[in-house]
Amino acid sequence: MEIYVSTDVETDGPIPGPNSMLSFGSAAYLADKTLLSTFEANLETLPAAQGDPKTMTWWATQPEAWTACRENLQSPETAMVRYLQWLKELPGKPVFVAYPAAFDFLFVYWYLIRFAGESPFSHSALDIKTFAMAMLGSDYRDATKRRMPRRWFDPIPHTHRALDDAIEQGALFCNMLQEHRGGEHDGDK
Repeated sequence: MEIYVSTDVETDGPIPGPNSMLSFGSAAYLADKTLLSTFEANLETLPAAQGDPKTMTWWATQPEAWTACRENLQSPETAMVRYLQWLKELPGKPVFVAYPAAFDFLFVYWYLIRFAGESPFSHSALDIKTFAMAMLGSDYRDATKRRMPRRWFDPIPHTHRALDDAIEQGALFCNMLQEHRGGEHDGDK
């Protein structure tokens, strides 16, 4: 059985190593949108890393989210070992799901390999934007949340807090998956 692990990261720059993952959250869903479990952690920054100036300028506009991701910090080693254990205890095979997967997976995979020695996701991630492109029959750059049907969205706010956003995006993915599997797609609704 596949478990869809919707994941969101908050970072201080575009790439791991020179920049740090500040926090991440994962919400483990069944295909029917049953939320099985969640995981979240706020991380200490990497010793030699520095915040990217553009990213830090953006963070200055998000003071509540910044404060939230800087509380109760854990070392990356501690957090990623705990996360790996959480993933292994899920009742099925974890599938990494994100929006956009390329960015979030980059950080999570790098941190898992660096600090926990392995990734149960292998080398793959499911991108919600790409799935939307396929369902809508649109170009990739046109498959934005603004252009997605409102029925795909649950009334969950996007707060830039990693776990909140992982839950929101996981529900979005499950709604899309249910519609796709049910053959009920109608992009004009």
